[in-house]
Formats: sequence, C-alpha cells, structure tokens
Amino acid sequence: MLEIFKRQRYAVLKAGSGQRETPDGLWVKCPRCAEIIFGRELDKQFKVCDKCGYHFRLSAPERIKTIIDEGTFVEWDGDMTPVNPFGLPEYEKKLASACQDTGLPEAVITGEGELAGHRVVLAVMDARFMMASMGTVVGEKITRAIEGAREKRLPLLIFTASGGARMQEGVLSLMQMAKTCAALARFAGEGLLYISILTDPTTGGVSASFAMLGDIILAEPGALIGFAGPRVIEQTIRQKLPEGFQRAEFLRQHGFVDRVVPRPHLKSTLAQILDLHRSEGYDLRI
Repeated sequence: MLEIFKRQRYAVLKAGSGQRETPDGLWVKCPRCAEIIFGRELDKQFKVCDKCGYHFRLSAPERIKTIIDEGTFVEWDGDMTPVNPFGLPEYEKKLASACQDTGLPEAVITGEGELAGHRVVLAVMDARFMMASMGTVVGEKITRAIEGAREKRLPLLIFTASGGARMQEGVLSLMQMAKTCAALARFAGEGLLYISILTDPTTGGVSASFAMLGDIILAEPGALIGFAGPRVIEQTIRQKLPEGFQRAEFLRQHGFVDRVVPRPHLKSTLAQILDLHRSEGYDLRI
C-alpha cells in the first residue's frame, strides 16, 4: 500500500555538514512564555502570541499593512535620507548598515491613506532602524506629516517606537522635540484630531515630545513607555520600582494613556474613533 498519507518531515541539510538545519524564520520562540510558534501562523495573528498575548514588534511596512486599507497608502518624502552633520565615521557605517538591514532610508515612514474609508495622514516609526532614534530627518518628516495633515484638514495618526534622540546628531536631534511640538501646537490650534499610538518601546525625546501630545493616546499591551529606562531610574533614586512600572498597563492605571488596545483590535478601535469625529469634519472645537 502506498503511504501517500504518511506525514513527511522536512529539513534542510547544512552544506558539507550532514546536519539538519531549520530555515531562519520558520519557527519563532516567544520571549515571554517560550512558546514555539510557526512563523506563518504568527503573521496571521498580527504577530501576537496566542498563548500569552506577547506583542512582537512590527516593522513600519508591516504596521501600515495592518492599519491602512489595501492599495490606498501614498508615501510622503520617501527620498529624504539622513546626513552626518559632524562627520562621524562610525555614524556613516551605522546608517549604511541600518539602510541595508531594513531597506528603509530612515526610521520613519510618513504618508496618506485610508483607514476603514477614513482619509488619514500617518507617521510610523520603525525600531529596526537605529532603534528609531530621532535625528533631523525623522523630526523633519514627522513635522511635514503634521503640517500636511493641517493643510488637508485630515486626522493625524503617529505610531511611536523609539529609543530617544539620535546622539550622533547632537543638539540638532534635540531640536526636533521643539520643532514637532510647535507643529502640533499649530495643528491643535486648527482644532484637528491627533491620535498617538504608543508601541514598544517609546522612550527618550520622543516620549517627551510628540508621543504624549495626542488628543487621544492609545498603547499596545506591554509596551515600554517612559523617558529614562527603568534601570537608570532605579540607579538614580536607589529604590526598587513597582511591578510593571513604565509598561502600557501601568500608565493606563495612572492616567497617562487613554486605552490599551490589543493589536488585532487596533484598526477597528481607530475606525470607531474616526467615526465619532466624522460628522464634525474631525474638528474638535465644534
């Protein structure tokens, strides 16, 4: 009898070794519960562990794919690339490596698209690119997105993920905090809707500027959110921090976040918020 229904076991042989090797990315281990998850299944689950709910980090293109209606996204300022203002050789190498590894010119993608039929402007930070540190180009692209949303009178969505200011650009990176906040002040003066979505991690100068200025602030479960890291704070104050300190749920309990939203429900939650504001043309002053 032919064993046509017999389960087959597939493996890849490492060249010249005779040893079996699993292809990269085929299986993924959850860092929280150690569950081994089939890579394709994890993608179908929005990269959320179905056992413990751990949210794996998403790249900016993956994020846009999960949030924006298919075929509606138009990127803005995609040709902007960072400069090396102080001529640091190490910085040039890091930029080249980040570009090669991510396929992105910088740590943020901005543009316009539709979310459940709502036209929106969005900026999505990508932690793979130098931990999404905010340099001059990141700040400029986000500022242009804010100003573009104001000119078009569209709601603004910013997905934050950052280790803070980009130290290789010195004070020029710190200036982006004031620049983005000034743009948001003009945006708020027009009474327009800004939704900030905090993802893991949102720290440093980004958390101290545009990330926490949303009219509505959402966060993904378990996201690290704060200015300095917990280890730095503990070493400074010489005290043990509370359990879950600086995580999204802790900030929600203490009033810094409006709602913690699991990733599979994020698009529908954003659509609900936009539906509530549609009748007034997304104008918060009316």
